[in-house]
Amino acid sequence: MRKFAPATLAVILGLSLAAPSRAGVLSVMLTTPQGRPAPNAVVTVRPQGLVAHGPIRFPWPYRMAQKDMQFLPYVLIVPVGAEVAFPNQDPFKHHVYSFSASKPFELKLYSRDETRTVRFDRTGVISLGCNIHDDMTAFIRVVDTPFAIKSGARGEAEIRDIPAGPATLTIWHPFQKGRGGETTRQISIPASGALNLAIALDLRAAPLRRGGY
Repeated sequence: MRKFAPATLAVILGLSLAAPSRAGVLSVMLTTPQGRPAPNAVVTVRPQGLVAHGPIRFPWPYRMAQKDMQFLPYVLIVPVGAEVAFPNQDPFKHHVYSFSASKPFELKLYSRDETRTVRFDRTGVISLGCNIHDDMTAFIRVVDTPFAIKSGARGEAEIRDIPAGPATLTIWHPFQKGRGGETTRQISIPASGALNLAIALDLRAAPLRRGGY
């Protein structure tokens, strides 16, 4: 079995689940049809019949920074109800906004070392922009499952401790062709060991991210 870097693992903290004692691993390698890696895809798993109790928490910061005239990270996963910080780390002002149906909002001009926060209380995809710098774009994927991870630079994604049995796998990418930028399939998580999948995503060309000053 291929081993992946620890940074690709979604460690679920403080979550109480009505889960069976058996659990397995999902390992996915995502590429383009030409075989190139597909980073920044959001992989989520929803086990059949599983109900989560209590808040979902992921180990990464719920933060979308503005630095070198880019949003960092380019894709951020947060759970429903999360409050996301938007720190400005550039030596000039930014004006952050989204017209996305799940959470339209506007953070009017604010300066370096200032931070604004937004709470995301509905699932969906939030497309971000800056009203001053048109090249600045990013995405927040708001999820209601603890089994979620973003693919790394090599297209790898791994989720551990998924309850064994049938589940729905969803893969979303900002440039994936098709309805909503996502595809779904039914999978079966093994009681032990790993389910290894290699999936080619049909992606359109990404726009140029210039950044810099």
